[in-house]
Formats: sequence, structure tokens, C-alpha cells
Amino acid sequence: MATSAWKANQRRLAPWLFLAPGLIMFAVYVVIPIFQSMWISFYDWDGLGEKVWIGTENYVELMDDDAFYTSLKNNVIWLVLYMLSVPAGLLIAIFLNQTITGMRLYKSLFFFPFVISQVVVGLIFSWFYAPDFGLLYKLIEIVTGSGVAILADDRYVTYGIIAAGLWPQIAYVMILYLTGLNNVSPDQIEAARLDGAKGWRMLWHVVLPQLRPATFIAIVVTVIGALRSFDLVSVMTDGGPYGSSRVLSFYMYEQALSEYGYRMGYGAAIAVVLFAIMMIFISGFIWKMWRDEREGH
Repeated sequence: MATSAWKANQRRLAPWLFLAPGLIMFAVYVVIPIFQSMWISFYDWDGLGEKVWIGTENYVELMDDDAFYTSLKNNVIWLVLYMLSVPAGLLIAIFLNQTITGMRLYKSLFFFPFVISQVVVGLIFSWFYAPDFGLLYKLIEIVTGSGVAILADDRYVTYGIIAAGLWPQIAYVMILYLTGLNNVSPDQIEAARLDGAKGWRMLWHVVLPQLRPATFIAIVVTVIGALRSFDLVSVMTDGGPYGSSRVLSFYMYEQALSEYGYRMGYGAAIAVVLFAIMMIFISGFIWKMWRDEREGH
């Protein structure tokens, strides 16, 4: 009986059997922990002792927490400036898609930041910004007469860290667009050329519509990268000076896992807020893409 049922539904069931291991892993390590974090956010818990139910008190406390608002503001700045990686990655990908001498070398140089660990990127930029011997510090000193310690100044520190993050992020977006450009229809390009399209008109009306899948992935990974920015903040400033470079993911770690906190419930509440922001942005973009596809058809 089972054999006949399998034969009758083989085409329908086979894809799900192949997907099953990945779906199980995704459920166990992603979906279930999301709901566990939401549940923990309603407790006062140090991670080891007994949980104490406190309802929405963690969220109420967040509303009066200046450090939370500083982290939220920095995350918004990260999100806005990180979006620069999408057009920058596209322009570099278009340049690298040419057939000129030495292009493999240029591709390797632009690809290089992507394969470097974020910790190494953070250290490189820390030396770049360092007072007295950092290259940027010396250049500013030559131009203005006095150097600026980027990572020690609460006015500039967040922008300095974002600049470090943009370096590998642009390389990642570039790779996505290079892959997309390989799938652009040469027939459509040729037809557009015959119609007199070139330059920005060619890019906007012919190339970009065919790069929608790459654009979608680029924006999603950029939003996620901006909102989960932790490693660069930890390596370059540890949240300083005076907590001015904190972001939500770093503040969540401070509250939940560092020696300053061990407040798992409060950290989980920050994580839930971060997850909600991420889902709002990504869901909005998915809805826009779906609407554009429907209008296109």
C-alpha cells in the first residue's frame, strides 16, 4: 500500500524529501530559538537560576533606557549608510564585467575584502584611525594642522566603524551583481543598442530589471548586516567612548552575557526588538518586489 502511494505521489513528495534535512536544521537552529527568545523576554533570568515571570516589564524598562535609544539611533545610521553598498557594489560589478587586460587581477583586489575576517577588518581600520601613527590621522593632521582620533570622538566613532563595515560589504554586493550580470540576456542588450539606448538609459531600463533577483538578495543581506553589526563594534571600540558607538546587537550582548549584565530576559527583549525591525524592513521590500512583479505581468 505504501509503495503504491509513493509511486502515485513520487513527483510531489520527492522535492520535500530532499528539502527535509535543511528544513529540520532551519527549524531547530533558527525558528525555534526565535520563539524561545520571545518567551524568555517575559522573564527575569540570569541564565542559570530559576526564571521569574515579569510579563512586559523588560519592554517597559526599554522605553526609559537611554542606552537603548543610543543603540537604536546608531542602528538607524548603520542601516541608512550601509545601503550605499548596493549602488557602489553595482557600479564596481559593471566595471569588472568588462573584458580588458588585467581584469582578473582587478577582480581579485576587489574580492579580497570579502574573504578577510571581520575581526581583521576591524583591526586594520583601528590602525588606520589610530592617533599619532594612523594614516588617516596623519592625513587630517597635514591638511588641517591637528589630527582627529576618530574612534575616541563620540561625534565620529559610529561613522568610522560603518566605513570599516562598508569595505567588505561592498565586495559582497559586488559578487552578487557579478553573478547576476552573467545572466543578463545579450539579445536584450543588443536590441536596446539598436534602439539607441546607452549609458544610464541602458542600465535603468534594460540591465537593472534583469538584476532584480540579485538586487533583492543584496538589499536583504545588507539590511541584515547593518542590523546585526556586532563584531566590528566589539573589536574597534567595545561600545565606547562612553557607550556612544553601541548598536542593538552589542547592547543585547552587554545586558545578557557580559559581566555588566547576565540579564537574559532583558537581552532577549532587545533581541526581539531588533528582530522586529529587521522583519519590517525585509517584509516591506519583499512586498514591494512581489507587487512590482504582479504589475509587470
